[in-house]
Amino acid sequence: MTETVATVPALTVMTVNTHKGFTSFNRKFILPELRDAVRTVGADIVFLQEVLGTHEEEGRTINGAPHYEFLADEIWPQYAYGRNVVSPKHHHGNAVMSKFPILHYQNHDVSIAGPEKRGLLHCVVDVPGHAQEVHAICVHLGLAEAHRQQQLELLCEIVRTEVPERAPLIVAGDFNDWRRRAHDLLWRDAGLKEVFVTAYGEPAKTFPARFPLLALDRIYVRNASVHLPVVLPRRPWSHLSDHAPLAAEIHL
Repeated sequence: MTETVATVPALTVMTVNTHKGFTSFNRKFILPELRDAVRTVGADIVFLQEVLGTHEEEGRTINGAPHYEFLADEIWPQYAYGRNVVSPKHHHGNAVMSKFPILHYQNHDVSIAGPEKRGLLHCVVDVPGHAQEVHAICVHLGLAEAHRQQQLELLCEIVRTEVPERAPLIVAGDFNDWRRRAHDLLWRDAGLKEVFVTAYGEPAKTFPARFPLLALDRIYVRNASVHLPVVLPRRPWSHLSDHAPLAAEIHL
């Protein structure tokens, strides 16, 4: 008699910088179009950066709802939001949308001295059929090289202190790492591998979305493997964000 071994279905993940629901240079509010496009990917877990929480001005939200709630709608019943940037009229930050239960989450303020506010949103997800909880960290790092290096070190410290050694881990978002300094550090200090580097030998170019020159957006994994990571097609995405979104099939 042959024993049947149950397999855990692969996870599809995507990451996108939503630019607060506007096209490049804030020319047009396109949040409804963005929601339609995100839905077509069929991702199980979505990592969002620059997602709006609240805004007092008209034309910045749909019926006053936070952007992550509007984007999640009926497709992703679970979501978490980490507020990073606060002004008198609005706030925005990172968010994670999930088809599976988010057991708990924590937003880490990794801002370095100065006006630029950044955060790392750490979520723990219960994926059916998997014995261990899946950890997901949504990243948006600073524009300055020195700040990014400190923030990457803080990311590694969070991984060491909050993520069990054998737990599946997915880290995704906008790293602003145009000099490609993150790969070696994250592998050495946190055991994280970038999925495009693993699959194709180099990270995906994602910025600017219309004519990508810089590899700013990333997906890293630990205790997981990846299949067919892709940069989502220029149409319609170059109209919807200044960053080209990434998606990948993750096997736990």
